[in-house]
Amino acid sequence: MISNFRNSRKNSPVTQFSKLQKLTISGIVIALYCVIMYFTQSTSFGPYQVRIATSLYTLAYLYPFLVLPLGIANFLSNMLGGLGPVDMIGGCLVGIAASFLVVLIRRYNLPKVCCILPVIFVPGILVPTWLSYMNSLPYHLLVVSLCIGQIVPAIVGVMLIKALSRVLVRLSID
Repeated sequence: MISNFRNSRKNSPVTQFSKLQKLTISGIVIALYCVIMYFTQSTSFGPYQVRIATSLYTLAYLYPFLVLPLGIANFLSNMLGGLGPVDMIGGCLVGIAASFLVVLIRRYNLPKVCCILPVIFVPGILVPTWLSYMNSLPYHLLVVSLCIGQIVPAIVGVMLIKALSRVLVRLSID
């Protein structure tokens, strides 16, 4: 199934994007990330976070060009309720790192379900490095809290790429 999907993607006009199309898709994903963050900001900021928007990191599995835009999306969304420049820059780097690891999962032909790991552990381990200092809370407690909070977005992200994969396969057959 995976090899069929990969072969069908190579010949599919849906995945042959021009630079303008990539820029447009990137803009849409950034906007979607920011809108999701806006409507879920009550659970997305602070020492206890459930960031549903981070499920979009898994889109890099299908579209590797989204790695940088997903970092930019995190940067912009941290302007809503983040903790200033440190949180904005740190969030940007975390978004890039998590998305890049998702791309590596695809590149090394690992199962899609492995995308759960970077979505949980990259933010869960890295974000507490500055949140613990800024909120005067123990690092290890924040790691546990953020990792637990990322479980739902990670599962949603895998469901998202599985659903989109099925749609892309159907589009390439038709």
